[in-house]
Amino acid sequence: MAKPITTLLFDFDGTLMDTNELIMQTFEYVLGNRYPGKYDRVDILPFLGPTLYETFHSVDPDRTEELIAEYRAWNRKMHDELASEFDGVSETLKLLKAAGLKMAVVSTKRNDMLFKGLDLLEVDNVFDAVIGMDDVTKTKPDPEPILLALERLGATADEALMVGDNYHDIEGGKNAGVRTAGVAWSAKGEAFLQTFQPDYMLQHITDLLRIVKGEEV
Repeated sequence: MAKPITTLLFDFDGTLMDTNELIMQTFEYVLGNRYPGKYDRVDILPFLGPTLYETFHSVDPDRTEELIAEYRAWNRKMHDELASEFDGVSETLKLLKAAGLKMAVVSTKRNDMLFKGLDLLEVDNVFDAVIGMDDVTKTKPDPEPILLALERLGATADEALMVGDNYHDIEGGKNAGVRTAGVAWSAKGEAFLQTFQPDYMLQHITDLLRIVKGEEV
């Protein structure tokens, strides 16, 4: 019989914070300037999730660092204007914390921008650990960041649930031996996430309140 879930690990972008439009517009700005007419929104969608290095190296290996710098500058400037929380996130996180859950963010985002987003969510003291790209040598779907989060939380894999909006989160969770939950509000769609067979599919963030009690969703 599965152990009760005591530990929640969250991806950030596209899971807790709606940065989809921010990310899409940043890619449109950078790629539109450099390669006019080559990339539309359908072409950009696969870039949501992988690291900036992976994405821009696939676009133009000779200009990878240059493109990353342009992306980060525009993204930082527009962050607070275009980013917002998904419905019910901050309230639900506070309820989960009050219920005694251990919680961490496990993101492929650079730490400075990750904390910028957390400040916008106004969830001070909710997370017991925050793992960003600067904390690891390998990002999701490698298990390293998830295992590091478990270590910092003093938790074991069999009591943890990884929640995310992309295949990196589901595959990373499986690689680390934790249970997984996709979010139906993923920009890539619920059907796409279901192909990676997460243990749960959240229709709303409040579904977690039932899951941690062992109830069906």
